[in-house]
Amino acid sequence: MAVLLTLFGVVLALLALLVAGLLRSHAEILRSLHDLGVNLDPRRADVPSSPSSNGVHAQTVPRRATRVGTDIVGNTPTDDAVSISIVGARHLTLLAFLTSGCSTCIGFWHAFGDASALAVPGSARLVIVTKGASDESLAGVRRLAPSTVPVVMSNAAWDAYDVPVAPFFVLVDGASGQVVGEGAASTWEQVTSLLGQALDDAGLVDRHGRARSRARPRPRGDALREARADRDLLAAGIRPGDPSLYAPLDDPIGPEGGA
Repeated sequence: MAVLLTLFGVVLALLALLVAGLLRSHAEILRSLHDLGVNLDPRRADVPSSPSSNGVHAQTVPRRATRVGTDIVGNTPTDDAVSISIVGARHLTLLAFLTSGCSTCIGFWHAFGDASALAVPGSARLVIVTKGASDESLAGVRRLAPSTVPVVMSNAAWDAYDVPVAPFFVLVDGASGQVVGEGAASTWEQVTSLLGQALDDAGLVDRHGRARSRARPRPRGDALREARADRDLLAAGIRPGDPSLYAPLDDPIGPEGGA
């Protein structure tokens, strides 16, 4: 009997330590989100948007000192390697950071199923980014992934863009390489409002909310074709910045200038 009581006491002590550790970790996460300006408290009255089912409000993140974009490298839901150029592109790119288990994210997955019907802020190219297969349900992403929007699974992208919560949206101006807007939102209307204001502040849209022309318009299929080309180059060992991508067209090919 004494042995059982001792074991019971040890188990209770271990459980107490576990609960204390979880509470401390939860407090640290909330403190980090607060420092980023992300509000998860549905009782806050100073946020004008309505809360979603998991308490996420539409809210911009304060601009960080050196906020530059980076290319997205990862895998497709079918486990193909893919790299999508963000910096240096002659258009805006809207990165939608989603998960397969977030209840608020499900609405965006469904909305992006018909991307042609969406008015994407600044006529930006839309790219969905999830975490990698080690932290995400591969079957869930495969089930939800739309056929008309590139989907990249990449933990590195979440780290590079310092994503604090899902769903989260980041708008990058390819020409300058700068992040021009970012924030959490629970509806597409909130996304367009947040990023539309950011585009207006950056002078990247005209008075009608359309992207200022800096290059010829791109057909809608270009994003998917570019993603496939990036995937094939990556499979061949050619990564962004490879010198072979920038060789003059009249350079001879091969050691003797032959084919």
